Amino acid sequence: MKTKLILFLTVLFFSGNIKAQDSKKSNISNLIDNWHKAAADADQRAYFGFIADDGVYIGTDSTEIWNKQEFFEWSKPYFEKGKAWSFTCNSRNIYISDDGLFAWFDELLSSGKVVLRGSGVLQKGDSGWKLKHYVLSLPVPNEKFKDVVEVLKTLPEEKREKEE
Repeated sequence: MKTKLILFLTVLFFSGNIKAQDSKKSNISNLIDNWHKAAADADQRAYFGFIADDGVYIGTDSTEIWNKQEFFEWSKPYFEKGKAWSFTCNSRNIYISDDGLFAWFDELLSSGKVVLRGSGVLQKGDSGWKLKHYVLSLPVPNEKFKDVVEVLKTLPEEKREKEE
């Protein structure tokens, strides 16, 4: 009887932890969805409010590695026109550190004509979750990779990453 009780309490404990983890992941997913929505709504204050002060945003172009202020300045004309960018999440994986202070994620996004991939790192602080690092990329099907490489070779040197 004692063994059954211990087993029951163990299962109950782990199922409670799984539900708590799912709840945290759902909350984080909603925050990321709202961040993308802020861009679609051209709400620059909300969009940049989610990014940590020391946050980094890496865009699809090899020249796009910005700190928060640089990204803010670059994007300002888009937000001021009332149309930034619009991404809809197709799928997302979220992982949370054991101490609950960090989360990282990857997502596939639809931007209308093309699917993009985003990945990021969040840190939980006194004011909630903040985006510390985000990378937006364009996944290339393996069978098209050589073709894309050939196109990239035709670009001016300043548009290509330099090999070291």
